[in-house]
Amino acid sequence: MYHFDWIKRHAERTPSKLALVDAHTGRELTYAQLDERANRCASFLKETLGLRQGDRVSILAKNSAEYYEVLFGCGKVGAILNTLNWRLTAPELAFILNDCTPRVVIYEPEFAVVVDALREQVGWEAEVVLGSEASAGAWTYEDALAAGSPQGAPMPRLTYDDTWAIIYTSGTTGRPKGAQVTYGNFFYNAVGMGQAIDLHSADVNLNVLPTFHIGGLGLYAGPTFHAGGTVVVMRDFDPGALLGLIETWRVTVLLLVPSIYLVLAQSPELDRYDLSSVRSWASGGSALPPALVHQFAEKGIIIQQGFGMTETGPTVFLISKEDAVRKAGSVGKPVLHTDVTIQDQERNVLGPNEVGELCIRGGNVTTGYWNRPEATAEALVDGWLHSGDAAKFDDEGFYTIVDRWKDMFISGGENVYPAEVENVIYDHPAVAEVAVIGVPHPTWQEVGKAVVVVKAGHVLTEQEVLDFCQGKLARYKIPKSVAFVDALPRTAAGKVLKRELRTQYE
Repeated sequence: MYHFDWIKRHAERTPSKLALVDAHTGRELTYAQLDERANRCASFLKETLGLRQGDRVSILAKNSAEYYEVLFGCGKVGAILNTLNWRLTAPELAFILNDCTPRVVIYEPEFAVVVDALREQVGWEAEVVLGSEASAGAWTYEDALAAGSPQGAPMPRLTYDDTWAIIYTSGTTGRPKGAQVTYGNFFYNAVGMGQAIDLHSADVNLNVLPTFHIGGLGLYAGPTFHAGGTVVVMRDFDPGALLGLIETWRVTVLLLVPSIYLVLAQSPELDRYDLSSVRSWASGGSALPPALVHQFAEKGIIIQQGFGMTETGPTVFLISKEDAVRKAGSVGKPVLHTDVTIQDQERNVLGPNEVGELCIRGGNVTTGYWNRPEATAEALVDGWLHSGDAAKFDDEGFYTIVDRWKDMFISGGENVYPAEVENVIYDHPAVAEVAVIGVPHPTWQEVGKAVVVVKAGHVLTEQEVLDFCQGKLARYKIPKSVAFVDALPRTAAGKVLKRELRTQYE
């Protein structure tokens, strides 16, 4: 199938419709204005810099309207956007840049020092600065757009198998891999998520998820643009600012990560704003504790838990609003145009209530990893993406992500899935956050260790945590020790970096 330019079509049909709001700068763009700026970006890349289809453009920036302009500008000429995690160090970024070899690097002034360091380790041809001033030899973004044509450049015939973005996985288990996100992946995610929440052109999405991550591009921003709705983008997360924007813009759909919901649950500002416009609250990125689902439900906020991956564009599951509380802990059923199975280690398909590896197939699944044929062959087998997640489904067909295979540990010959233990500990009224890891033990091979963040104003002891688990978990699942920390290490997507915890406590 061939890719069509979403923004161009909306600009033709509803040119004056509000497409994009930058909450940081206050800038508002209609679909006609967004289309023109994306056209100018595309023309600059192709006709001024000479980029060809498949050439890479790397961007190091926080959330902004310009980020989406560059995304759609690349899409108009077939350039591949490589989104860089600004939280990474220069050596980590150098690995990514040397792997994807961009011809152009776009960055914000606050990252100039990092770019200076990278320039000595990585080669690229052109630089564009998202600011009013640029160093010698670099373009400012507005000058770049001024050099481009408002009509854009001739668009190549792009197919759904062509890569639109390379997004590097968070690397929780090692060196990051560049997942190739195709035009088809973006489209099928927009259709699947759009159908799951009945998305339409009147919807307003608020995005605070980082745009260097698939969540910031695909949840719900991508589907909202596809539907012709309005996207409000936040530069940084602040609980009061987020709630205020929901009220001001009458936001209707948004997806947050569990760590943000945890902050909101403890924020006194949650009850100060009118949030009645939101018809779809969703959560993704990591497991949402059922206790938190019930806590928000008591306030009339129904959180729909979902599941996705960088490699799946990202949406695979989203539980319906009707089942979200009744089936708290479940991610629901697969979205439209996505198939899933649960397989054992011999690749046999498992039945209800059997734990195995979640495997995914559909138009939303990546074509593979950039420059990593071995990793691609390992992940994609007979058309199925092997997720690396342990999962199961019940007799009603509702799926639950049990844990990451790599996070599971064996204690006395029994499999222990940390997420199950964490959900029990989360029920303690003094616990704000918890992560459970396996640590070595001379008799049992491994035993659990709970790493706990205590809620402000509460006091908690190790014995109180262990006593709380009694009677709720089998004895081998109950942690043998507890550590207390001020915060858990997390990726930009909100996932706990258990690799760091294991390194610290093993």
